[in-house]
Amino acid sequence: MSRPRHAIAGIALAVAAVACFGALDTTTKFVSTSVPLLLALWCRYAFQAVATTITVLPMRGMSVLRTRNPRFQWLRGVLLLTSSLLAFASLKYMPVGEFTAIMMIAPLAITVLAATVLREHVSPLRWMFVAGGFAGTLVIIRPGGDAFQWASLLPLGVVVSNSWFQVLTSKMARTEDPVTMHLYTGWVGTLVASLGLPFVWTTLPHWWLWAALCFMGAMGAIGHFMLILAYQRAPAATLTPYLYAQIGFAMLGGWLVFSHVPDSWSMLGIVTIAVCGAGGAWLTVRESRLVMEPLEA
Repeated sequence: MSRPRHAIAGIALAVAAVACFGALDTTTKFVSTSVPLLLALWCRYAFQAVATTITVLPMRGMSVLRTRNPRFQWLRGVLLLTSSLLAFASLKYMPVGEFTAIMMIAPLAITVLAATVLREHVSPLRWMFVAGGFAGTLVIIRPGGDAFQWASLLPLGVVVSNSWFQVLTSKMARTEDPVTMHLYTGWVGTLVASLGLPFVWTTLPHWWLWAALCFMGAMGAIGHFMLILAYQRAPAATLTPYLYAQIGFAMLGGWLVFSHVPDSWSMLGIVTIAVCGAGGAWLTVRESRLVMEPLEA
């Protein structure tokens, strides 16, 4: 497959992945009123862990479990579990579209981490995109407004934990097999969530709730696996703008299932975040080309 076709395949896989994540978030909000939070979280990770193991182990054998950084694998798994826990709690109180838009400032938050923790140079234009993204978040949350509630701050916790997860993932991807990382993520989440499972276990009143929990697990597992395949075919700078399609899928899910349409202020914040996030991705592509041109000369 040629390089352009690889990129197109990567983009298609990335869009399919965020469609799965939109379906996961919509279903999570749907079951949040009937299923204990930790039980839903455990089912989501258990399904991913078992499905990944059944798929990968026959092809790769026990060698897929080999890792150079077992402690980082555990830390990465706990960070994603924390992010999922806060996300599930957020979706119980917030509309899907607005929640997803706030979640999408994670790449901008990673820029702040890169500048403050990793001491990387960040251009003034990129800082403008970061400021714009956070301004869009404030427009959605509207602290001090009549629509503000404490649960509106939960997505910011998701952004923090997910940003550290992404930074650690980027660091580990240089030496670790992505399939191994995906496998450990599922099992670490399952094992840690299992510690609290006896305290929240309950018999669900309807069979379709179990079906919804299995669907959540399937969407999470398929979405993450598609994202791994996407990154194998195209660089992150190429894919990042298309990840913002998740906002559209989330808004569609919120409209179809809950008949929710964001108000004008929320739409302004959503558009601001999407534009600034896509602008940051465009800047990444532009900067990488400027670096490569002197090397090719």
